[in-house]
Amino acid sequence: MDFSGTGVAIVTPFDKKGSVDFSSLEKILKHVIDGQVDFLVLLGTTAETPVLTKQEKKDILDFVLEKTKHSKPIVVGCGGNNTSAIIEEMQYLEVNRFDAVLSVAPYYNKPTQKGLYLHFKTIADNSPVPVILYNVPSRTSSNLEASTTLQLAGHQNIAGIKEAGGNLDQITAIIQNRPDGFKVFSGDDSLALPIQSIGGDGLISVAANALPFLVSSMIKHTFEDNYDKARQIHLILADFVRMLFCEGNPAGIKAALEAMHLANAHLRLPLVEASDDLKKRIAQELIKINEKITTYPV
Repeated sequence: MDFSGTGVAIVTPFDKKGSVDFSSLEKILKHVIDGQVDFLVLLGTTAETPVLTKQEKKDILDFVLEKTKHSKPIVVGCGGNNTSAIIEEMQYLEVNRFDAVLSVAPYYNKPTQKGLYLHFKTIADNSPVPVILYNVPSRTSSNLEASTTLQLAGHQNIAGIKEAGGNLDQITAIIQNRPDGFKVFSGDDSLALPIQSIGGDGLISVAANALPFLVSSMIKHTFEDNYDKARQIHLILADFVRMLFCEGNPAGIKAALEAMHLANAHLRLPLVEASDDLKKRIAQELIKINEKITTYPV
């Protein structure tokens, strides 16, 4: 897996009837590709994947391939808490057409570290493309510990990890001891800069749906050791990022996309749209950010 930098966790826009809004999805894809992101991540948490049907998932993947002509590397979310079902889904979705699979740690059934190791090893043994581990304890109620991640990093078909655990000590231990070529991506927009400063390989971003050029510029500056510029962008983004998650993801980013006339803010139950107050604050913050980057070019 030879890509790094800024990946964007693409949302799934819905129309007023609750169907996938492919017209808005096309606008979002153009927006983020024009914004110079490095790769696309489809069918992740931000895409509301738990409420998509198997056919909708397949249709979204087919659509993105058709519209982007695979101009950027594409990572496909394919995870869950049933190991054998994930293997079946990889076959159904034909993930061999893409560049990597992003597989979240199992949720609800709370496996031990041995169970997590065997779960991911089995997925990697059966995946036709490299696997990126995804650790997000706030959603799964289980933490993929650094020692387990490093054990899995020795697998020839496990290429990296999206770390969204918020534990810099754990992420540091992974970066310190990982084998050559094993990539560590931040799964939190707010922690991307500190993780980059200790040797991270990029970010899988929610905010980049709305502000792709700004987010990708921050990451590019870190690769060039221009941390003054990267820090400036991090601070410009900080309030916006906090707003995106204060009523849950993807409610915040969909409110931002609505303010930018890229998509509606509709979500599928059990998730609901951001409050009117949050929508107003996000729209105002986007205006402020635009003013700041006009004054301080990034």
